[in-house]
Amino acid sequence: MGQGLLPYLCCPDAAAAIDFYTSVFGATEVQRWTADDGRIGHAELSLAGEPLFLADEYPEIGVRSPYAYGGTPLSLVLSVPDAVATAERAVEAGATVERPVKAQDDGSTAGWIIDPSGHRWNLRTAAEELPVEQLREVVGDRYTITEQPER
Repeated sequence: MGQGLLPYLCCPDAAAAIDFYTSVFGATEVQRWTADDGRIGHAELSLAGEPLFLADEYPEIGVRSPYAYGGTPLSLVLSVPDAVATAERAVEAGATVERPVKAQDDGSTAGWIIDPSGHRWNLRTAAEELPVEQLREVVGDRYTITEQPER
């Protein structure tokens, strides 16, 4: 594996999470390490061509799922061909809708779900990227959009 940033999720039931991510998001399982006590100590999936790591809870070493903290401060963004259909599959598989999928200011279609493991996902179908000036017109006074100079 090369350099980069990748998520490593803790799940209350990693095997069920693997089933969810493969059936709903189309991930593929790469490998799974199962401990003698039956817990998954490490699993690697490939999701949208990128690695996703996950494991069961190991509270004895401080590894806990979002449910142990009452939720998660982290959101994962997943670009999908059809955000509406993906959100519907997710709900059928046990996810809850945090914000329904709808048209966004940037022209994308997006919504937020909480998966059965407590992780928040922004499911989005991208649209043609709008120029910054057009985005500023769309959002009006709600946001100030700044750009960083090229480095």
